[in-house]
Amino acid sequence: MNLIKQLFSRHPHHETSTLPTSCNWLGVSGAEYQYEIYSLNTDFRPLPGNYIYARQSEEGSWTPVYIAQTRDLHQRLEGHVRMDDAIANGATHLHAHYCAAGQAARCTEERDLIKYWQPVCNEVLES
Repeated sequence: MNLIKQLFSRHPHHETSTLPTSCNWLGVSGAEYQYEIYSLNTDFRPLPGNYIYARQSEEGSWTPVYIAQTRDLHQRLEGHVRMDDAIANGATHLHAHYCAAGQAARCTEERDLIKYWQPVCNEVLES
């Protein structure tokens, strides 16, 4: 089990499908951000990070439904889109990664991704 999964999971993570364990997301800046892939009911530790509610197509490609940053992944929905809203808009998985670089870095990454992908549950950001 890799370190990122140990940081995020309270319980050992058992992969029950042939899903990849990570995904790189491209931002409007051209930067790529690596996220680990989890089931929607994953219980995270209270650490800062970025996350994406995403849906997977039959071909295996990912589409973000909602992109956000938080100072506590365990309580990630506080003040944000509820998981029910994300699921109603097609979310099938949660992509997340720990980010200790501070809130400014998390917000920069969040905006970079939202501007590129314009997820259905996020407000449209002006350039």
